[in-house]
Amino acid sequence: MTGKGTSAVTERPALPAAASAGRVDWVDYAKGICIVMVVMMHSVLGVELAAGQTGFMHVLVAFAKPFRMPDFFLISGLFLSVVIDRDWRTYLDRKVVHFAYFYVLWVTIQFGFKAPGFAAESSWAHVGFLYLESFIEPFGTLWFIYLLPIFFVVTKATRKMPPLLIWTVLALLEAAHIETGWTVIDEFGARFVYFYSGYLCAEYVFALSDRARARPSLALIGLALWALVNGSLVWFGFSEWPLVSLMLGLSGACAIVIMGTLLARAHWLGFLRFCGEHSIVIYLAFFLPMAATRTLLLRAGPIHDIGTISLVVTIVGVLGALAVWRAALAVGAHFLFERPAAFWISPKKVRPALQAAE
Repeated sequence: MTGKGTSAVTERPALPAAASAGRVDWVDYAKGICIVMVVMMHSVLGVELAAGQTGFMHVLVAFAKPFRMPDFFLISGLFLSVVIDRDWRTYLDRKVVHFAYFYVLWVTIQFGFKAPGFAAESSWAHVGFLYLESFIEPFGTLWFIYLLPIFFVVTKATRKMPPLLIWTVLALLEAAHIETGWTVIDEFGARFVYFYSGYLCAEYVFALSDRARARPSLALIGLALWALVNGSLVWFGFSEWPLVSLMLGLSGACAIVIMGTLLARAHWLGFLRFCGEHSIVIYLAFFLPMAATRTLLLRAGPIHDIGTISLVVTIVGVLGALAVWRAALAVGAHFLFERPAAFWISPKKVRPALQAAE
């Protein structure tokens, strides 16, 4: 964001005007790809851990590991420049209280299902301790929406600092591969650079999409080369090397942007776009259908191939989450996916979509 009184060192590329006019087709496609990959990862690794063996889906999960979460965080930061200069009360309401509401609600729901198992392994007192601990140490799959508000606040608080300096520090944090055992610290170091890159380089990300839309053949060639490099580095065990991981995270995020653009251009796989429009809905609710299907298929199902079981669990995880959402709306349980007015701290002008970026 720029202005006459803004120094060159703090200037940031402006977001294209079209990006704030409404939903952007390729962004929804890209988010759809991201959320499916996230569900796939949890489904496949969960099945393989329970079965004690791997299947063909393991290859896809390994291929996506370098960029699966980086692209989600980069996309989450794309539209931040539109809202970052709001007053702090409104900003905190939209970017902190919003996600805090859903975290508290859904961590409680998840504990409701998992508490009996935890109690059987230890005691109900320990279950209570684990529940309280989840407000310091993010619980299970919910760490993404726990970390997003932190990213939003830190980005706004540092917006007058030299962006190149901040990005360099964040890149070094990612390269350090911090492992303290605390999710917030470790994931902050590993992921914030991608969120900040989305915020800082939004103009260039949209320009990349425009070029891919204008020259799809060249974009496909670029995707093929990227897939070859990414796959090779994963296969030979180099993908988690310092700086290599950062390169693969950023290049993979760009690849997802291009994929989303090409799918939007061709109007293919509209279901992915729908998933992208409701990515956080899927993120919140997929755990239950995923876990139930995994247990059913492994214990009494007719399928014996681990890869096929993993694929079915992934599909049911996505579709099941959407079914839970539709059922909740049908019975009037809107509070599960829409924040009630009682939990707003700033005047509600429009009904906000439940998504990573407003």
